[in-house]
Amino acid sequence: MALNSTAREMVTLRKGWEFHRGDIENIDLKADRSTGWESVSVPHDWAIDQPFDMSNDLQTVQVIQDGETHPTLKTGRTGGLPYMGIGWYRRSFNVRPGKMATLVFDGAMSEAKVWVNGHKVGEWPYGYASFHFDVTPYLNPDGRDNVVMVRLENLPFSSRWYPGAGLYRNVHLLTTDSLYVPVWGVHITTPYVKDDFATVRIRTLVNAVSPT
Repeated sequence: MALNSTAREMVTLRKGWEFHRGDIENIDLKADRSTGWESVSVPHDWAIDQPFDMSNDLQTVQVIQDGETHPTLKTGRTGGLPYMGIGWYRRSFNVRPGKMATLVFDGAMSEAKVWVNGHKVGEWPYGYASFHFDVTPYLNPDGRDNVVMVRLENLPFSSRWYPGAGLYRNVHLLTTDSLYVPVWGVHITTPYVKDDFATVRIRTLVNAVSPT
């Protein structure tokens, strides 16, 4: 099967996002219609437009390396930004029928939980690393008006410096044909290296999905 130039497409989902600061009780994960959402572009950090306040950084800790014998009150370690708490993001997207679809997150701070059309597709606790989910099984039959919702939560005492808050890196939609190279499917190693000679080994994983 020959792959053409449109067999694989990566689109960065920058605009069209909505954001809600704080948790939402009894949320409809398929098509939430609650109030309090604002239009944002991603990358987005929910804390950097909030007022600085040293009370956001207050921590009673003991720094043994400094010779402290008991905990003391300390401030300013995360810049005074209100980064802790819960935030929700949502966006609709379309996929051409018959295509495979993967959502790729370059970074989301933190404790990410992701739903598509009301179905939970996965979790990723670490905020600094990229992660991705194959969302093909959860798409609408016609591929249109799919809704992705992302819940993020920054916990207290989770950082010694300002860690970011929200979808603070890019989000991509990857679509492919049923025969495709998955995310992180290419591995390059150099098993033998000398001053005048080296071998390079390239391994590529190819997935094939039978049409339903």
